Amino acid sequence: MYFTALLARTDDGWEASDTELDDVESLDELAELARAAAPDDETVLVCIEQEGAWFGLVRVDGEDDPRVFISDAARAMRSAYGEILLTDELLGREPEDTDVLEQLVDLDGAEDAEEDEAEDRDDTGSADAVPRGPIGEADILGDLGIDAGTVLKLTPDDALSEIAEALGCADVLEAVR
Repeated sequence: MYFTALLARTDDGWEASDTELDDVESLDELAELARAAAPDDETVLVCIEQEGAWFGLVRVDGEDDPRVFISDAARAMRSAYGEILLTDELLGREPEDTDVLEQLVDLDGAEDAEEDEAEDRDDTGSADAVPRGPIGEADILGDLGIDAGTVLKLTPDDALSEIAEALGCADVLEAVR
């Protein structure tokens, strides 16, 4: 079970709205959705929670690049919403090469699948391994009064509620829950 919400900072405090991410396919699309919810390029937090497994925060400040924190990258990777947040940049990978010529099969029409799979494996033997545990910017809320140490100690079950409480917007978040 997922819960997703947008928390937008306004002159009058924080406003919350629930949001559907089913049509969002990338972090850029998610950032645009967040920007549309913010008056005057204010801060917007996209909060994503998979019940008991992981939570993610995306912070969008105006036209700045989105900032991301995920409580457990490996668990998030097994989730459609987590895959939106786990970009190559966040994972420290080279972006996927989309050069059409490199995607073509060998001239004889055969692909060397075993060789390709071996190149994709890391030292642990798993393809495209994602680290267990937190990833991203733990200090994502530092200027809002929630330090990195506190963010790292949050559990998926109550992280969003604790963050909203610290921001002074627990009532508005619970209203959309």
